[in-house]
Amino acid sequence: MEVSFSKEVEALRLGEGDTFHGEGILAITKGLLQSGVAYVGGYQGAPVSHLLDVMVQAKGYMDELGVHVEACSNEASAAAMLGASIHYPLRGAVTWKSIVGTNVAADALSNLSSPGVTGGVLIVVGEDYGEGASVIQERTHAYALKSSMCLLDPRPDLAVMVRMVEQGFQLSETSNMPCLMELRIRTCHVRGSFACKDNLAPAVSTRALMTDPAGFDYMRLAHPPVTFRHEKLKGDERIPAARRHIVAQGLNELMPGGRHAELGIVVQGGLYNALIRGLQQQGLADAFGESEIPILVLNVTYPLVPEQLADFCLGKRAVLVVEEGQPEYIEQDIATLLRRRDIQTPLHGKDLLPSAGEYGVEVLSGGLAAFVAKYVGEGETAASALSAQAWLAGNRERREAVARRLDVPLPNRPPSFCVGCPERPVFSALKLAQQATGPVHIAADIGCHAFGTFEPFSMGHSILGYGMSLASRAGVSPMMNRRTLSIMGDGGFWHNGLLTGVQSALFNGDDAVLLIFKNGYTSATGTQDIISTPDDEVKERAVDKQQSLVDKNQTIESTLKGLGVQWMRTVTTYDVERMRRTLTEALTSDFDGLKVVIAEGECQLERQRRIKPWIASLLQRGERVVRVKYGVDEDVCNGDHACIRLSGCPTLTLKDNPDPLKLDPVATVIDGCVGCGLCGANAHAATLCPSFYRAEVVQNPKWHERLLHGLRGAVVRALRPA
Repeated sequence: MEVSFSKEVEALRLGEGDTFHGEGILAITKGLLQSGVAYVGGYQGAPVSHLLDVMVQAKGYMDELGVHVEACSNEASAAAMLGASIHYPLRGAVTWKSIVGTNVAADALSNLSSPGVTGGVLIVVGEDYGEGASVIQERTHAYALKSSMCLLDPRPDLAVMVRMVEQGFQLSETSNMPCLMELRIRTCHVRGSFACKDNLAPAVSTRALMTDPAGFDYMRLAHPPVTFRHEKLKGDERIPAARRHIVAQGLNELMPGGRHAELGIVVQGGLYNALIRGLQQQGLADAFGESEIPILVLNVTYPLVPEQLADFCLGKRAVLVVEEGQPEYIEQDIATLLRRRDIQTPLHGKDLLPSAGEYGVEVLSGGLAAFVAKYVGEGETAASALSAQAWLAGNRERREAVARRLDVPLPNRPPSFCVGCPERPVFSALKLAQQATGPVHIAADIGCHAFGTFEPFSMGHSILGYGMSLASRAGVSPMMNRRTLSIMGDGGFWHNGLLTGVQSALFNGDDAVLLIFKNGYTSATGTQDIISTPDDEVKERAVDKQQSLVDKNQTIESTLKGLGVQWMRTVTTYDVERMRRTLTEALTSDFDGLKVVIAEGECQLERQRRIKPWIASLLQRGERVVRVKYGVDEDVCNGDHACIRLSGCPTLTLKDNPDPLKLDPVATVIDGCVGCGLCGANAHAATLCPSFYRAEVVQNPKWHERLLHGLRGAVVRALRPA
C-alpha cells in the first residue's frame, strides 16, 4: 500500500500524560491498544478503513506489544477470528464496513454469539448510512437484536468514544456477549482530543504464548442440542448481566435539562451532536451544548435498560425518541416497556421525524419544531420558534431561488473513474464489442468498475454483492439467447468471487464469460494490498515504465488454471482494439464453458503515488524527464464528440470552436491528463477522426535537444504566413 500513515502510527505510541489529537477512527484505534487487545483483524471499507490500515503499517510496534494483526480476505474470515475469544481470555477486535460487511459475516457472528465469549470481543463497524453512503440503506441494529450482541453507538466525542472501547471489552466479558460498535461517517471523521493512557500489552500474546489448548467443552460449540441452552442463557443471564453493567458503569448518559424538565429526548449516541445543534436552532440549547430539555444519550442502544428508560419517562409530559433509519427498533422497544409498566407518557418519534434517511441538523430541526410547538408554551419560546422557522424557510427559499435563476437544469455529474484509470478503456472496448455481438446482459459487481454503470457507459444490470457477479448471472444465462458477461475486480475475486462464482460455474459446466479487472489492489476500499499485488522490488524496478506492473504476479491466472479454467486470455487494458477483439471472441467462441478475460492494468492512482516522488527527485537533481501528454488538433476535430461518448475521461472535454464559421464546440484535453493514451486508442479502435496527437514534454532537456527545438521553431516561423 503506497499511502503512508507514519504520523498516525506514531500517535499510537502516546502514553500517560500525552494528549491525542486527531480523527475519531484513529482515537478508536488507540483505544484498542489501551484496552489490551490481543488480536485485530478485518476487511477495509469506509468509513473505518484507517483502523486496519494503520494497524497493518504499525506491524513493528504491534510486534513489540505482542498484538497480532491480520488483514482478512473478507468479513466472514475476520468474524471467524473472534472464535479465539470463545475459550481463551483474549481480547479481540475486528472491523469492516456495514451493512454489507455485516451481511457477509452474519453466519460467523451467529455461531459466535450462541456459545458466547470468554475474552472481550469488539466489532467496529462503519455504519455507512445516509446521504454520503455508498451501500444499501439498512442498519446494523437488526443483527444485534437477532443474535443478542450488545450494540454501542458512542456520542461523537473522542474521550467518550475511547471510554466506550474500553467499556465495550468489559461489557463483553461481563455478559459473555460480543459487542458491536457502530460508527457513522461523521463520528469516524470528527476531530478532537483526549488524554491518553499507556497501551497495555495483553497477558496472552504473540510474545507470551499459551502452553496448552483449552479442554474440550461441548457447551462452547454452536451445535444442537446445546444451542437450545444457549438461547435460554441469552435471555436469562447474558442480557441481564449486560444491563447491570450498563447501569453500574454509567454507559448511557443523562443530560439534565433546564426550564423544560417535564419533557425528555432519548437519542442514539451518534446523533447527539446534530441533536444539540437542532436544539440550538430552537433556542433550547446554548453554545456550550447545555439543553433546556433533559436528554438520555444511548451510548448502548442494545440491550436497552427498562428501569433506566422507565425512570426517565415517568412523570414527563412527553418524550421524543430520535432514532435514525427504519424500522424504529428503539422506539418500539421503549413503547413496549412503558406500556408493560403502565406508564402513559406520550411517546413521539417517527410521527414527527422522517421514517428514513439521515438525521442531519435541518431534518432534526423540523421534527423538533413540531415537538416544541405541541408541548412548549408559545409565549416562552415564540422568538426562538420564529427564528427556527425562519431558518428552515430561508433554506427552502434559497434552494428555490437558485432553481429559478437557472435557465436550464444543471447537467448531471455522475461519478466517474479516476483520470487514466485502467478500467475505463475496457468499458470503451465493451461498447465497441457489442456493436458486433449485439447487446449483452452484464452482471456488475462492487468495486471501482461499478462506475461503469454511470454515463457514458451505463453498463450493468445488477449488483448483488462483492464478488457475486458471476453467481448472479446463473439464473439469466440459461434463459438468454446470447451469452452474458460478468464483471469482477481482483479484490472481489479474492473476497468472494473465486468460490461463490468461479467454482460454481465450473462445477455446473456453465457457458459463462467472466471479465476480471486485475489492477493489483483492492482499489475501491483504499488501494490495500492483496495476494496478487506486485511486490515492492518489482515496483522499484519498473517505476519509470508506462506499462502495467501486475503482469509480474500470476496468482490469479495460476489459481484459475489450477481450478480447471481452460479458456483464459490476459489483455492490457489500454489496448482497446485488442480488448475489443478478445471480448468479441469470448462472447462468440464455440468453446462451451467458462471463459475468463483478465484485463490487466495497474491502478492509476497507485501508479501516480509511486512515480510522482520519483519524478520530483529527478527534477530536483536536474536530470532529464519526459512526460507524455495528449491533445486535440482543433483544426481537424469535426465536432462529432464520439470520442467523449466513448471514453468519458474527465480531462477530455469541450471548448468553443476557434473557427468563426463553425458553431459546434471542439474537443480538448485539459490539464490533469496523465498520458494513459485512451483517447488515441479509442480513436483508432473506433475509426474516429484523426484529431488526437501525442506530445512529449521534456524537462531539463539536453543541449542537442535545445538546439533542435530552436531550429524547429525557426523553420515554423519562416513558413508561417505573414
